[in-house]
Amino acid sequence: MASKPEDLILMAQIGAAHGIRGEVRVKPYGDDPLSFTDYGRLVTVDGSRKFKVTRARVQKTVVVTKFEGINDRNAAEALNGTKLYITRDKLPETEDEDEFYHTDLIGLPVYGESGDRHGRVVAVVNFGAGDLLEVAPATGSTIYFPFTKEVVPVINLEEGTVTVIPPIGFFEAGEKEPDSE
Repeated sequence: MASKPEDLILMAQIGAAHGIRGEVRVKPYGDDPLSFTDYGRLVTVDGSRKFKVTRARVQKTVVVTKFEGINDRNAAEALNGTKLYITRDKLPETEDEDEFYHTDLIGLPVYGESGDRHGRVVAVVNFGAGDLLEVAPATGSTIYFPFTKEVVPVINLEEGTVTVIPPIGFFEAGEKEPDSE
């Protein structure tokens, strides 16, 4: 039985070929750059291809990876851009209440302290200075909230809500907070 896309977790994306023996550069997603090698076979979003890692090594910001059956540069180049997933049930349970997978937050409505709706979570990103919660309001551009306990004090996965308390001065003078959805 094929997995539904919502049951899949993006673990890595294949980049350019590395050398002539079928190795590729892989951009991992997650705290540990080699974690995508821990879950067995990786699959494409449509399930049409499966990949088994035979070896992997960290090299700067990528992981040079060899997949079973990919034995030359041409085969490796054909994989460029391929996203690799695992099924959600392969992930371990989070250890405490302040730990969650980014995928659990995507799509959740975001409310302010007074119950006003700021929008919904579209991503958790990090441009180098810490995690940010990207929120899409009903109208206008997305808003980036620092993903800290002070700014995002409550994430209730059971109720499916996120509460944010923007820092003082977060919205510039004269700028109104996003329209409620």
